Amino acid sequence: MNRRDFLKASSLAALGACSFTDIFADTAKQKAVSDIVTLGPGVKISRLAMGTGTQGMGGSSNQTRQLGIKGLPDMLQAAFDSGVFFWDSADQYGSHPYLKEGFKRVGRDKITVLTKTHATTAAEMKSDLDRFRRELGTDYIDILLLHCMTDPNWPQIKSGAMDVLSEAREAGIIKMHGTSCHTMGALKAAAASDWVQIDLARINPAGAVMDAGPNDVIPVLRDMKSKGKAVIGMKIFGAGRLTDKIDDCLRFALGLDCIDAMTIGFENYGQFAEVSKKFPALSART
Repeated sequence: MNRRDFLKASSLAALGACSFTDIFADTAKQKAVSDIVTLGPGVKISRLAMGTGTQGMGGSSNQTRQLGIKGLPDMLQAAFDSGVFFWDSADQYGSHPYLKEGFKRVGRDKITVLTKTHATTAAEMKSDLDRFRRELGTDYIDILLLHCMTDPNWPQIKSGAMDVLSEAREAGIIKMHGTSCHTMGALKAAAASDWVQIDLARINPAGAVMDAGPNDVIPVLRDMKSKGKAVIGMKIFGAGRLTDKIDDCLRFALGLDCIDAMTIGFENYGQFAEVSKKFPALSART
């Protein structure tokens, strides 16, 4: 990771007319990656999630390809030892077996797992629920999201899968269900949907690899929060495009009043350690 900082003014310029008062929370209290955040139905997460899906597609990711079945669990365990117990995975990343290995190190009951499905029909969703639990080696999944919603009509398209997830939540097979969104139309539909309990939303100060610019996305995320939904930030560094602006990206995300936590896809322990060290100082806005 490139450690150069850029001028604070450059990130503020990307926010256009928004003011600190408009979009930032009171961040007098320093934040840490290990802070425990409680989501709506009582699901506890650490403020930082360990992402496992950088360039994740076709059943693999940078983490699975580069770190392997020993190296990725090693990094997850090291993060757990630092208080980070929220692990972010997806079928698309092929990372379920790697989390399973991690559970052997630290214990399944000590980890909050988020994963994602491309299922559309009820039959597909039932199949994914069974397969995901086998791959993870667990009888329950904490958070399960419909992955990469782009169509604003996704609530109608995905109704079969949604019904199965609702039933699974009532049966205790999952604890929360929701979406990850990749267009503004899909994000607005998630904000309007009573079914969505949690959303994984792309957010950074430059608008890099986002559904729209921060000025447009932030009001939708605040609407979600006002309705009691949980919001997890992703693409904090713009899918790697802003790694020369780490400090300002973190300062921005940590100051927002509309996200509960964030997920970052580290590719080695040094990257995790660097970001962990930066959290407290960058969360204390002056």
